[in-house]
Amino acid sequence: MKILFLHGWHSVPGGVKPTYLQDHGHEVINPALDDNDFGLAVMTAQVEFDKHLPQVVVGSSRGGAVALNIDSGNAKIVVLCPAWKNWGTVKKVKPETIILHSRADEVIPFADSEELARNSGAKLIEVGIDHRLADPEPLSVMLWACELLGSGQDLLQLDEGLLSDDDAATSQKESSYICDACGEEIIIPVDLSEGVHQKYVEDCPVCCRANIIHVEIDGEGNANLWAEPEQDGD
Repeated sequence: MKILFLHGWHSVPGGVKPTYLQDHGHEVINPALDDNDFGLAVMTAQVEFDKHLPQVVVGSSRGGAVALNIDSGNAKIVVLCPAWKNWGTVKKVKPETIILHSRADEVIPFADSEELARNSGAKLIEVGIDHRLADPEPLSVMLWACELLGSGQDLLQLDEGLLSDDDAATSQKESSYICDACGEEIIIPVDLSEGVHQKYVEDCPVCCRANIIHVEIDGEGNANLWAEPEQDGD
């Protein structure tokens, strides 16, 4: 999937967040945005968007304001602590946008994102412990949000069954798979924040044989699992 990542003020390309997305198999376009001229930053982002036509645009802080002010066509938007009140003129986002913000943000008030979500009908997810959102938890939620939106699923189906009030970042569902070795049905928790396509190795709790577990999350938040022997996996 192609992702246009727009960095924040006094940040640079190649930071933790775009690198995380790239390390998880996505093609990330990460242009350098002018710190002093917001109009020039928007122009640069628009040129890169028009050139690469990404499925998802991610904007962090000032980059979130840039993301709101470009013509993003049919692309989906994920914004992290967006500084929309500080830069630009756009006051709303597409209703299928996902906003990530920490209530402990010391730079951009969490209330700004509450207002943006309320104005737009967008989804606001409270996550992280500071403005950067560069810890493992918010990084995994960012990846999950990009993959969910980039998969073409309808965000209107993202209801309370998918994101819990208590902890949206580590929302868990239970599902099951059949162990390839012993044939037992194994019920396990699924962490939705790890993305819509997951694959990992787990030992069967009955026979102790290793299985490669495949997880697919659909637009309603349902987890579909299947297993294969570890030695047969690619």
